[in-house]
Amino acid sequence: MNYFITGASGFIGLNLLQRLTKRPGTFYLLVRNDDSQIKILDAAKQLGFPTDHLVFVQGDLTQPKLGIATQWIDQLSNSVTHFFHLAAVYSFEADSDTIDKVNIDGTRHALQLAEKLGAGCFHHVSSIAVAGQYRGWFHEDMFEQAHPEGHSYLTSKLASEALVREQSALPWKIYRPGVVIGDSKTGAAMRIDGPYYFFKLIQKIRDSLPQWMPMLGLEGGRLNLVPVDFVTDAMDHISHQPDLNGQCFHLTDPEPFRAGEIVNIFARAGHAPQMTMRIDLRLLELLPEALRKELGNQPLLKRLGHSLCQEFGIPPAVAAFFTTPTLFDSRNTQRALEGTNISCPRLDDYAPVIWDFWERNLDPDLHQARSLKARLKGKTVMITGASSGIGKAVALKLAKAGGQMLLVARNAERLQETVREVEELGGNAAAYYCDIADLEAVDVMMQLVEQQFGKVDVLINNAGHSIRRPVINSLNRFHDYERLMQINYFGALRLINGCLPGMIANNGGHIINISSISVLTNPPRFAAYAASKSALESFTRCAAPELIDYNVRMTTIHMPLVDTPMLEPVETYRSVSTLSPEEAAEMVTKAVIDRPKRVATRLGLFGALVHGLFPKLGELIMNTYFHMYPDKLDQKYRPDLPEAEAAHKNQQQIQREIQALSSYIRDIHL
Repeated sequence: MNYFITGASGFIGLNLLQRLTKRPGTFYLLVRNDDSQIKILDAAKQLGFPTDHLVFVQGDLTQPKLGIATQWIDQLSNSVTHFFHLAAVYSFEADSDTIDKVNIDGTRHALQLAEKLGAGCFHHVSSIAVAGQYRGWFHEDMFEQAHPEGHSYLTSKLASEALVREQSALPWKIYRPGVVIGDSKTGAAMRIDGPYYFFKLIQKIRDSLPQWMPMLGLEGGRLNLVPVDFVTDAMDHISHQPDLNGQCFHLTDPEPFRAGEIVNIFARAGHAPQMTMRIDLRLLELLPEALRKELGNQPLLKRLGHSLCQEFGIPPAVAAFFTTPTLFDSRNTQRALEGTNISCPRLDDYAPVIWDFWERNLDPDLHQARSLKARLKGKTVMITGASSGIGKAVALKLAKAGGQMLLVARNAERLQETVREVEELGGNAAAYYCDIADLEAVDVMMQLVEQQFGKVDVLINNAGHSIRRPVINSLNRFHDYERLMQINYFGALRLINGCLPGMIANNGGHIINISSISVLTNPPRFAAYAASKSALESFTRCAAPELIDYNVRMTTIHMPLVDTPMLEPVETYRSVSTLSPEEAAEMVTKAVIDRPKRVATRLGLFGALVHGLFPKLGELIMNTYFHMYPDKLDQKYRPDLPEAEAAHKNQQQIQREIQALSSYIRDIHL
């Protein structure tokens, strides 16, 4: 028994090949090049199937008879029992021309070859996508009723299936799998597709909110997810039943979950908050059809939907299926599998292994170094405050990414040391000695940068200064406020203004402003510092919606407490748990890659939540916090404070209290 298989290097193809090779016979595999052959051989080692009966045949889906050599046609004539056609573009992101050439023309050419070889049966792997947005039950014998619209992938699957049905030279079977995900036992998958597009959103919610927090979400239609092992087990069995030719088989879950339920299932698997209340989007169908069309064609709403999909990496065509109205009958498949142990497992039983495999192997963040290189290749990156602390750690972190570093600081000697270390790591760096608080000096520096490098692609506004002093002790120190505004706000703003013309002309750029967790938590003694950082953050929030049209993104990082030279004068911080500069640099690196709107810790977000929902409670908490560690000068302005609580409180006791408290509220300013 001989098999000819197209698409054997794909996800379904490899898993099917693993099962078919348990049967006797020779397997002729169409490959485009040596890379496809190597991919199959590597997968054979991982999946544990033999390769001694595999024969590789070079060809091209876009060519007549798949472009294989004449000697292969002569050799295989009247000897191929099963011809499996799996090769296709399974993507909503590919262009329509490529999809049509591969899916439609490729099927036509596969049928030509199968007929020339006199194949015993042509097995065509289609998809439930042929049904499009059909309302109601779509049965396995239904075809003419399908009218997929909206994407060339959907129409291509219908057209390719039509080619198989309309020819009469070959017996055929058609398989329509649901949305195929990883193996139900191992979770193994090859790429991000279908529900995997929502995993990053679930992960971001998990990293921002506690698992117990109830969430408001959306509900949609029933999404038919099936594990690859069920699909290929069913195909292997059905394909070898000769009395089933001329039929179509839905390889689907007979009891699929709703879209909102699926999100919750994977949220549980990923230990993320669940949507305890879900709004069913199908309620929109109660609106008059004319109104629905009018709303759907509103440029503002269309733009908003597209922007949200782009932000979370979800193809709009995939998001459209969240409200699918189609249900799939699979009685042909159920009858064909009677007497076997092949059945579709329940998603909630195997979702944990699907999530685990994704998080360990497919999560884009795992390939951070490669993504960082892709993000910064050929780019110019300016980092202020690069002579020490966070700025230096960021420069060293980005050194190997391939971009041109422009390092800015006041201290020439220490900045030159940073440049040397960056170059030792293989990076390219140029030093600019500039006091960011001197606005005229900033202008001169930006003119020099423009002459030497033309533009700045990524600006990391890191340079800053902090003052820890109660307001009552700053009554005669108004210059404290002016100093902090000058460097933390006006200096950073001057740099942004200097970089924007080049970013706009280049149709893209990224501005990262290092803010502070104090903006979210409002700690006492940091009024001047938090105000200066808040000014920059408010500017960022207002400017970002304007600049997104120029593909200029702005990110605010609410940096927690970091062990930098800025903390050295404050004795209180010697006992406080802080981030290292390297840990802070990881936060900045992640922002460079993902370009989020905001980066913040859970503690910072919780503090903002308390102050937003219960402002009086937040104020009382911070007041208590303020009195726990009084300054020596407090008694001058608060004679009512007991002496023991003011200047003479036992310092060892204070240090112990600070250590205990910081273990619970790590990273916050004290």
